[in-house]
Amino acid sequence: MMNGLNQLETALAERFADKAKIQLTQAIGELTLEVAAKDWFDCCLILKNEENFAFHQLLDLCGVDYSEYGVSEWQTEEKTTTGFSRAVMPNVARTDIKWEKPRFAVVIHLLSLKHNLRLRVRTYAEGEPPKVASIVKIWNVANWFEREAFDLFGIIFDGHPDLRRILTDYGFIGHPFRKDFPLIGKVEPRYDAADKRIVYEPVSIEPRTLVPKVIREDNRYLDKKSSDTVSKEDEQNG
Repeated sequence: MMNGLNQLETALAERFADKAKIQLTQAIGELTLEVAAKDWFDCCLILKNEENFAFHQLLDLCGVDYSEYGVSEWQTEEKTTTGFSRAVMPNVARTDIKWEKPRFAVVIHLLSLKHNLRLRVRTYAEGEPPKVASIVKIWNVANWFEREAFDLFGIIFDGHPDLRRILTDYGFIGHPFRKDFPLIGKVEPRYDAADKRIVYEPVSIEPRTLVPKVIREDNRYLDKKSSDTVSKEDEQNG
């Protein structure tokens, strides 16, 4: 498989040599092709139709928000480097990475049954709102994937035949997977019995710091008096 990836990397580099902004990265047995937004549709068309590639199956399409990429700490009310999942690499200095590329990206995963190879392809959606060309005409399955990325990230897919929200309500405001969208949301729906309809109100949940609290309830963590009481109860119960 690694030899196949090397051959694919070489073939991609030769085929897209005329593209100024392509980038190929191979790591942990996976190959990523990065292309400019203006070349997105044409490159995808080549990857599917040319026999050297034959990526006939689109497995997945998703959006990515890089607004806080490389930030070593979570944004919590009580910052700590010793909280949940932050000590995976002890004694390693954490350094924030300065992100200089566009905030939003579109990533697809392709499969070539003919060559038994997989490929990840990424492009950055520029502008406000962020926009890239739709690839529904190349892989029809991209229809719902692009609607999902539009709904959750606000990425516009130019040329999509029916770009509507697919997971949130039609009247929903905002895009839940953007990293500046509050975890508790902004509004909450409820059924109004008097008006006999669904109404939206400001969210009533209190913001909280999402750092798990571990509570120990076995006798190793009880004070001595409580521990003695537990021991006497055990003796009485035999």
